[in-house]
Amino acid sequence: MSEPQPFFKLAKKVPTTTWSSNDPMSTKPRFNTLVILVIGLWIFGTGDAVIIAAGLGVAPWTVLAQGIGIQFDWTIGQATFFISVIVLFLWIPLKEKPGVGTILNAILIASAIDVMEPYLPHPDEQIFQVIQVLLGTILVGIGSGFYLTANLGPGPRDGWMTGLQRITNIPIGRVRTTIEIIALLIGWKLGGVFGVGTIIFAILIGPVVALFLQLTDRIWGINETIS
Repeated sequence: MSEPQPFFKLAKKVPTTTWSSNDPMSTKPRFNTLVILVIGLWIFGTGDAVIIAAGLGVAPWTVLAQGIGIQFDWTIGQATFFISVIVLFLWIPLKEKPGVGTILNAILIASAIDVMEPYLPHPDEQIFQVIQVLLGTILVGIGSGFYLTANLGPGPRDGWMTGLQRITNIPIGRVRTTIEIIALLIGWKLGGVFGVGTIIFAILIGPVVALFLQLTDRIWGINETIS
């Protein structure tokens, strides 16, 4: 008799769920797959907005979006969409192909940031700022659990990172860390906010995403894994 697996553990791969697409490049995904994808991306963007509103520092790529927004008098959402478009152009030499999820990722996360951020609390006390950053990080993890398992193509930044890894054979973790540090430094130089919230997000986001992927697998998984 096998021992039951712990409910709270970190997933090592993206699981296949009842809504996962069989083809990442499908242009006609099932309705439930598309709904889960949209919900996941909106939750993801809302999580970003929660962290931004906390005012304690933001995720590395959002630091870059803040910096670009300051320089061009754009909202963070507009700058985030601009970065996604630029990164998609960087897919071309890597011969990466965008899916429906890739395009919706660029549009919905940017939109959610601008739509949700004005309605969120902007605390002054650090304890509440930290709590809000933690809540935002959890929301990003939940959104990732839904968006990634939809399996309709990677987001612009993730596709760029995996493409670079494929042609360089450098471990994906090192590629991701290097790119995010560069994005952070450029954004900070342009005026983006680097702070305690940035560090909290950077430390926790990997485990939080892995945890929610595991929960998604336990609740809706169908015993396969998306490679």
